[in-house]
Amino acid sequence: MAKDDDMEIINPPNTLKSKVREGGPGAVDLATLERAENVIAEMADTYLEWVQEDLKRLDESFKALAAASGDGKTEAESVFQIAHDIKGQGGSFGYDLMTLIANELCRLIERQDEFGPPEVQAVKVHIDAMKLVIQNRMKGDGGANGQALVDGIRQVGDKLNK
Repeated sequence: MAKDDDMEIINPPNTLKSKVREGGPGAVDLATLERAENVIAEMADTYLEWVQEDLKRLDESFKALAAASGDGKTEAESVFQIAHDIKGQGGSFGYDLMTLIANELCRLIERQDEFGPPEVQAVKVHIDAMKLVIQNRMKGDGGANGQALVDGIRQVGDKLNK
């Protein structure tokens, strides 16, 4: 049995370098990459306008969820879609907390079978947290305040799912 325990480490060849070209057709053009980065930087200025519109839409969807009869799944799906959009955009424009909080909101919605008062309140906490991030222009991870905010959001989700 001892001989069966011998192992051999096999390192596969790394052929990636042979597939990436330096110059010529299909190669990464550094000037194009720099132009793209500049466009994204310019778009960052308008991100705050876009996210304000998303937050307004999120408020409207939340109102429908809060007023919903039945399990609220249809109304929660609308909240999910908007939060998913916010999640995708936040980090691209330096608002990593928006991505984190929107992701937590999406995961919270996915885990629920119905949306009664506790679930609706948890959704509201997430939305209010996103508004706070934008209102205070909390870019990046938000430092200690950002970490405290994310920790609080996660506690809400954990408490709800116990």
